[in-house]
Amino acid sequence: MSGNILIIDDEIKLLKLLGMILSQENFNVKEASTARSAMTMLEQYEFDVVLSDVRLPDAYGVELVRSMKTKYPHLEIILMTAFGNITDAVQSMKNGAYDYLVKGDDNEKIIPLVYKALEKVKDNKSKIVQKASISKGFEQIIGTSPLILQSKKLAEKVALTDAAVLLTGETGTGKEVFANAIHEGSERKKNNFVAINCSAFSKEILESELFGHKQGAFTGAVKDKKGLIEEANGGTLFLDEIGEMPVELQAKLLRVLETGEFIKMGETKVSRSDFRLIAATNRNLEDEIKQGHFREDLYFRLNVFEIHLPPLRERKEDLKLLAKNFIDMFSRKLHLSSLQVDPDYYKTLEKNDWKGNIRELRNAVERSLILMDDHILDAASLPHYSEKQIPENDSLSIRSLEKIHIQKVLQYTKGNKAEAARLLEIGIATLYRKLEEYGLR
Repeated sequence: MSGNILIIDDEIKLLKLLGMILSQENFNVKEASTARSAMTMLEQYEFDVVLSDVRLPDAYGVELVRSMKTKYPHLEIILMTAFGNITDAVQSMKNGAYDYLVKGDDNEKIIPLVYKALEKVKDNKSKIVQKASISKGFEQIIGTSPLILQSKKLAEKVALTDAAVLLTGETGTGKEVFANAIHEGSERKKNNFVAINCSAFSKEILESELFGHKQGAFTGAVKDKKGLIEEANGGTLFLDEIGEMPVELQAKLLRVLETGEFIKMGETKVSRSDFRLIAATNRNLEDEIKQGHFREDLYFRLNVFEIHLPPLRERKEDLKLLAKNFIDMFSRKLHLSSLQVDPDYYKTLEKNDWKGNIRELRNAVERSLILMDDHILDAASLPHYSEKQIPENDSLSIRSLEKIHIQKVLQYTKGNKAEAARLLEIGIATLYRKLEEYGLR
């Protein structure tokens, strides 16, 4: 079993000895002689188990347990002391320590205890995954920058009302996450949250998806279909990229918003639906109105409460938090239990202007986990943002790198070419051409 271990002790000889013993078990071991340097390492690297001396130059180990467990709940901490002290032992366990060792007397117990602690870490991580999978609402919005906190504050206030909300901002800024959070923060959360991207369908299909249809309403309508407006009754309807909605459908949507009534395609009977509307767009709707692409009356009906989501380049202080979240998410997906993140990894992320915003960052992190070597995420894992210059005569030419990159992505997707094309951000036809070119078929 592999694992990342941090040893904290100001006795350098003992520190080195423990480091050597644990390294022989194939653990990834790092060492710190003070609480301050240890907390810095915890920020920079992913650890599973901490072995800490109780008496440190700048902290009391029993209290250090509490702060480490609060910030890194998956961690298991084993305290070590030169003097057996029942009071310390009891308090450390209350604070969340895994166990308590007496230096010298319990040396033979260290290795088996670390293995047991690693099993507990696995359990901790699975519980955190389960908790994360059911966590909804405003907890999903990650960031501490003033701009994102302002947007979040507005969303929390409007969630308590039934007002229509218009979310504006560039593509990839997290508009659906905000829409879902507003729904979860409202009295409608017990009912459906229904979402649709208006740019993803033709006029006819979008109309059918929204309003539903009767059997035989058009070619291919082989049975009755309930529309999303009906599905959202009592809940929330989220219309993403509403600026892409055809003008003819805008009139029908306006009628629903004003009366709560709609007619399914191919039917004459009026149906009713009580839903809360949240719309989102990356377009300037006022410009769209001037160009005749968007109805002004619908705009005023939608724009009861506007929330602008800032682009990622304007909240770069949130980059590390967001990246860590995606690293955790994809590590679980790939079953990576011992992952280290080099500080240069985060510094390299800061060099990019993130035109694709959070969505682009998510893709970059996922790709870097595929490309990394020896379970270490570093600047080299981010080829698109690395400043390394490759000589033309180097064996690692652009063509060679591209071939290796495609091979790694295909291994990751287990040969699923459609998924590989998505991750590579190229068309499926382009992928097939490159497979042919590099002899990878």
